[in-house]
Amino acid sequence: MKNWCVCPDCLRVIFNAKFYLVKTGCQWRILPKDFPKWELVYYFFTKWKNNGTIDFIHEVIREKVRKKHKKKETPSVGIIDSLSVKTTRKGVEIGVLMEVKK
Repeated sequence: MKNWCVCPDCLRVIFNAKFYLVKTGCQWRILPKDFPKWELVYYFFTKWKNNGTIDFIHEVIREKVRKKHKKKETPSVGIIDSLSVKTTRKGVEIGVLMEVKK
């Protein structure tokens, strides 16, 4: 097994392992042998998540994509209405259903 360090090249391989997990839906414990042990990948992912690195990377990528598409770097307000979002709740009150079943 290859020894892993915290040099930029090794960190890139760890980051690629996380991309692999997200893309394939693979479980942590069955990462291919091309990547470091799952414990190491998990350690760095939780470390990066807890210290804000993942959020920072997401923000930088989002800004670059928006800039590429000639939009403002920060998104404007999002609007969600009941016509565009599917819900499970119907227009009948629970109390009414209980009375009907009795």
